[in-house]
Amino acid sequence: MSWLRKVAGRWVGLRAARAQWRGDRRRFRADRRAARKAGKELEAAGPPPTGFSLLPWLLLGLGSFSNLLQGKTPNPWIGGLGLLTFNSLYVSVVFRAFVKEKRQAPATRWTLAVMFVLTCGLALGYGGSWLYFFPLLGLAVGATLRGRQLGRIGLALSAVAGIVAGVKEGWDAINIAYGTFISTAVTAAILSLSEAVRELRAAREELARQAVEKERLRFSRDLHDLLGHTMSVIVVKSEAARRLAPVDMAAALGQISDIESVGRQALTEIREAVTGYREGSLATELDHARSALLAAGIEPSVQQSGPPLSASAEALLGWVVREAVTNAVRHSAATRCAITVEGTAERVRLTVSDDGTGAALVPVRGAGPAPATGFSPATGFSPAPAVGGTGLVGLAERLAAAGGVLVAGPVPDPGGGFVVEAELPVEGTEPGPTAPGPASAPASASSSAVGPESGGGTGTASRRG
Repeated sequence: MSWLRKVAGRWVGLRAARAQWRGDRRRFRADRRAARKAGKELEAAGPPPTGFSLLPWLLLGLGSFSNLLQGKTPNPWIGGLGLLTFNSLYVSVVFRAFVKEKRQAPATRWTLAVMFVLTCGLALGYGGSWLYFFPLLGLAVGATLRGRQLGRIGLALSAVAGIVAGVKEGWDAINIAYGTFISTAVTAAILSLSEAVRELRAAREELARQAVEKERLRFSRDLHDLLGHTMSVIVVKSEAARRLAPVDMAAALGQISDIESVGRQALTEIREAVTGYREGSLATELDHARSALLAAGIEPSVQQSGPPLSASAEALLGWVVREAVTNAVRHSAATRCAITVEGTAERVRLTVSDDGTGAALVPVRGAGPAPATGFSPATGFSPAPAVGGTGLVGLAERLAAAGGVLVAGPVPDPGGGFVVEAELPVEGTEPGPTAPGPASAPASASSSAVGPESGGGTGTASRRG
């Protein structure tokens, strides 16, 4: 009764595989029709291969089956049982061959060994058309084995087929040996090539998926930096307008006008960020930073020196200024904020420091190369290698991709404060995920300082056309 259960189980498995094969074909045809309606050619290798593609080769055993029916085979019960067993094992092996885990399982190897013994016994016992079980066995071996062992086993199987056929049929053994070798080699080559094509197609789809995820991450970072800064400025200016309204309506209206202009600018920047061509101008960001700091009651100081910067370098430094000033307005409770841009022919460094607490911020040390020689530390802080907020971590990743580095943390001096320092190479800088826009005007080669250090009440950024 156990063999009946095994046969029933194999029959159920065969029906399930057939249903899956039909479902794959229906999906493939539906996709192909949809692609043709859309005017595209479906790039697919067809339905996933199954053991059904190798079942027609069982017709090679029709000669043996015919001999059994015509009574030309001695001991027909032994021959019939051998034929049934071989066909059952062949069906089992070819269906396991298209599932990598089952193909490499030890049970498959044992099944092939049993088929080899059975084939040799039937061929030596009957000869004639029973010798064609060797090419069938070659098909099963070629569908199952891969690598160097395939060549050795294929040659050995062809040699055994030639010897057995030579004993039974003489010179016809050459055809049997050649047919066994060809069936093994061609089957293995076709199936290996098909698997390679499908793996390459899957790799291409995975790369496309990763590209989409990278673009989504880029856009989310841009949107965070844009809206985080803009909303902070709007909130600060709204609070200023509320405080000024009872005592100075003209000043309150000026703050409201600034809110309107900031909102319009934010809409323009969001549209440009969506298309991936947002222009990053360091001078514009410095002006916006000064306005935001003044509205928050923080005294700004801006210093800029060094050679002109490339558009990509200005874009990256503009993001750093935007994020650092936003954090200062939101979290620092500072009264003064200094922004310094120092550049050489090789590298440029931006430092944003305030005298606040920065208690809500976590120190950040971005991954990237150590600061270049020629730059002495502008601050004495030593931030811990911790993870900061979303904005600072994103900036650290961008600068690291461009060959730069970003550090941020509290200053251990008695006066306290929080510092964000970014350094990157001047030439060949890429703005990370954000595509650069048109080149902005070069920065001034001279140094300007307006603020507490120079006697002014506000900070400005000098530019030279």
